[in-house]
Amino acid sequence: MNAPIIEWKKWTILVATIWIQAFTGTNFDFPSYSTQLKSVLQISQVELNYLSMASDFGKLFGWCSGLLLLYFPVGVIVIMAAFLGFFGYGLQWLLIQRLISLPYFMAFILCLSAGCSITWFNTVCFVLCIKNFPNNSPLALSLSISFNGLTAALYNLIATEISLHGNINSTSYLILNAFLPLITSIAAIFPILQSSGNNLQTDDTDNKDDAHTFTFLYILAAITGLYLFFFDTPSQSILLVVMLLVVFPLMSPKFVYALKRAHHVEEQSYRLVEMNSNSEFFEEQSTSILKRCGFGMFDKMIAKDQLVVLGEEHAASVLVARIDFWLYYIGYFCTGTIGLVYSNNLGQICQSLGYSSETEAIVTIYSTCSFFGRLISSVPDLISCFYSPHMNTKRYTTRTGWLTLSLVPMPVAFLVLFFSGSKSSLSLATGLIGISSGFVFSAAVSITSELFGSKSTGINHNLLITNIPLGSLLYGVLGGVIYDHHIKGSNEVVFVGGSRVCMGRECYNETFGWWGCISLFGLGSSFLL
Repeated sequence: MNAPIIEWKKWTILVATIWIQAFTGTNFDFPSYSTQLKSVLQISQVELNYLSMASDFGKLFGWCSGLLLLYFPVGVIVIMAAFLGFFGYGLQWLLIQRLISLPYFMAFILCLSAGCSITWFNTVCFVLCIKNFPNNSPLALSLSISFNGLTAALYNLIATEISLHGNINSTSYLILNAFLPLITSIAAIFPILQSSGNNLQTDDTDNKDDAHTFTFLYILAAITGLYLFFFDTPSQSILLVVMLLVVFPLMSPKFVYALKRAHHVEEQSYRLVEMNSNSEFFEEQSTSILKRCGFGMFDKMIAKDQLVVLGEEHAASVLVARIDFWLYYIGYFCTGTIGLVYSNNLGQICQSLGYSSETEAIVTIYSTCSFFGRLISSVPDLISCFYSPHMNTKRYTTRTGWLTLSLVPMPVAFLVLFFSGSKSSLSLATGLIGISSGFVFSAAVSITSELFGSKSTGINHNLLITNIPLGSLLYGVLGGVIYDHHIKGSNEVVFVGGSRVCMGRECYNETFGWWGCISLFGLGSSFLL
C-alpha cells in the first residue's frame, strides 16, 4: 500500500537535488562580473585571483556541513547554505553598485562565504542521493551533479529575460546568485523533509524499475542541455525550461511505471546471473592480458598500501595513509582543479584576446560542456544498473578507465590555446576543458564512496576537495603573476573601467603551457589509479 508513496518520495527528493544543483553552481558565472569587481576594488590580476581562490577556499570548510548533518536535519543545513550565499553575493552586488565601500579583506570574506555556501549545497545533495539510492547512488549522484553545469546557461537565460533591450548588466548575475539559491532552497525543502531519516529504497528488485526511470531522466537531462546549448538565448523560453526542469522530472517515474505495465516488462529479461558471470570472466581475461603486457609491475609498486575491498568504510586517518587516496588526490588536483581555475579566469582571458563581448557565450560553452561531461560519466553506471545492480570491481575499473580517457582532451585543449588565439579555438578549447573537468567533478563523488565507504562521503569527499583551494591558489597566482608581468613589460597602456589590463595572446600563453603540462601529470596519476 505504501510502496508507491515511498517510491514517489525518493524520486521527488532526487528532483529536489536537481533543482538545488541547477541553481547553485554560482561559481560558473564569476567571469561575468569579475572585471567589474577588479575595477571597483582597483586591484591587480593576482589580487583578483585571490578573490576567485577565496570562493574555492570555502571548500575547506565543506567538512563542517558533513559533520553538522550528523546532528541536524538536512533542511536546516540547506537554509544555512542559502543564507551564506545570500550574504556573500548580496554584499558583493552592493559593492559593485558602489552603494557600500569595503576593504579588500572584506571582499575576500564575502567570496569565502559564497564558496562555503556552494560546498554545503553540494554536500547535502551528495548525502541525499547516497541515502535514498544506496544501490544506484552513482547514477543519482551523476544525474544531480550534472545539472550544476547548467547554472551559467540558466542564469544567462534569466538575465537576458529581465534585462532591457537584451543588454545584460553583468551585476545582474550577482543578484541572481544571491536570490535564486535561496528561492530554490525554499522550494526544495518540502520534498527534502519527506526523507525524515528513513532509507527510501525498499528492495533490491527496485533496481530494475530504477534503471528505466534513470534512463528516462538522463534522456530528459540531455534534451535540456542541448536546448540550452544550441538555441540562441533570446529565442529560448523560460516556460519550456521550467517544464524540463520541474514538471517532466516529477512526472517521469509515474510515466515509466505506466509504460512498463503497458508493455508487460518481465523480470526474467534481465538475466543477472549470466551477465555477472560474463563480467567476471572478461575482468579476469583483461587482468591477465595487462599482466602479460608488463603492467603487472605497477601492481607490485602500489599493492602495499592499496585498498583491498571496495566500499569498505575508512576513517580519515586511514584514508590519508593509502596510496589510492593520493593517486586520486593528485589526479583531481592536476585536472579538475585546473578546469575550475580556467573557468574563473575566462573573463580576463576573453578580455585579453579581444572577445569581451563574447564572455557570457564562452562561459555558457564551458558550463554546458561541463554538464555533458558529467552526464557521460554516468554511462558505466547506467549500463551496470541493468545488468549488475550491486557495486563490484568491474564497475569501479570501468569508471576509472573512463575517467582517464576523459582527461585526454584537457592537455589537447591547452595545446590548442597555446598555438592559436582565434575565437573558434577559444570556444573549442573551452568546450574540451569543460567536458574533462565536468567528468572529474561527477565521477569523483562515486569514486570516493567506492574507495572509502558511503557512510562518510560527506566528510571524505570534502577532505578530497581540499585540493581545489590549494590548486586555485597555485594555478591562479601563476596565471596572475604572468599576466601582471606582461602588463609591466607592455609598451602600450590599456585601461578598461579605470583598471590597467593586458591585451594580446602573450598575456596567458605561458600560463596555458604550464597548465597543459600539469594536466598531463594528472592524466598519468589517473592512469595509475
